Amino acid sequence: MRQHPDALDLEKKEDQRLKAEVFLPDDYRPVEDEPFMNERQREYFRRKLIGWREDLLAGSRDTIEALQDGTRAIPDVADRASEETDRALELRTRDRQRKLVAKIDQALRRLEEGEFGYCQMTGDPISLKRLDARPIATMTLEAQERHERREKVHRDE
Repeated sequence: MRQHPDALDLEKKEDQRLKAEVFLPDDYRPVEDEPFMNERQREYFRRKLIGWREDLLAGSRDTIEALQDGTRAIPDVADRASEETDRALELRTRDRQRKLVAKIDQALRRLEEGEFGYCQMTGDPISLKRLDARPIATMTLEAQERHERREKVHRDE
């Protein structure tokens, strides 16, 4: 799997950051009563995003290996159809994960640029609970709901 040039740039920046790493206790969780997107919170989300990205990429490598190993002649038509269905499902799943990796890379870029955690529509801080549950979020919950309602109205017309 070929990496996007921006992903390579992010990895270089990550390597540079590791040299000046922020101390973060293993049990650290961002809380509302500390300054929003302070150094510890940024480091927490950076590590969370990188870990998620690494897990997805490892899964992709495993899938590629399994698909290469799984290429075999199956004499029974029903078994072969079942295997092809499984492979197609796995490939669709991996495609969704590939898109997710791109969103993670975008979140890491926003983190680097100081835009992470702020709604792209309103500029308001996104809640820490939302960011912890979905660190690739780009909108507050309220802005996301408005966006989805507008999309639904346009779809229904």
